[in-house]
Amino acid sequence: QVQLVESGGGLVQAGDSLRLSCAASGRTFSSNGMGWFRQAPGKEREFVAAITRSGGGTFLADSVKGRFTISRDNAKNTVYLQMINLKPEDTAVYYCAAREQFTIATTARSYSYWGQGTQVTVSS
Repeated sequence: QVQLVESGGGLVQAGDSLRLSCAASGRTFSSNGMGWFRQAPGKEREFVAAITRSGGGTFLADSVKGRFTISRDNAKNTVYLQMINLKPEDTAVYYCAAREQFTIATTARSYSYWGQGTQVTVSS
């Protein structure tokens, strides 16, 4: 089992930055591929970013490329999502997820463990 707790969300203005954190506990964190997803009201949960267990490989959704960065610190059992130049369309609940495999995945069903989510609201 892996427990995930997100933090760092909030209300910001367009163009601002935020860094989300996801603290993991339970099984060995460094074994898991990790991902961030988001869900806006009335919309499906969508993939945002993923990272391999070592942190050497990352993948970002086209909608956030150039603005978001995913990283991890295995010594701290934490994965981060750095977001810059935020837009109103980035408004959503952001979820951290962990998968049993160490590789990158972009579908929600590929992840076995989920956090409770953190709200990000970007005003125009």
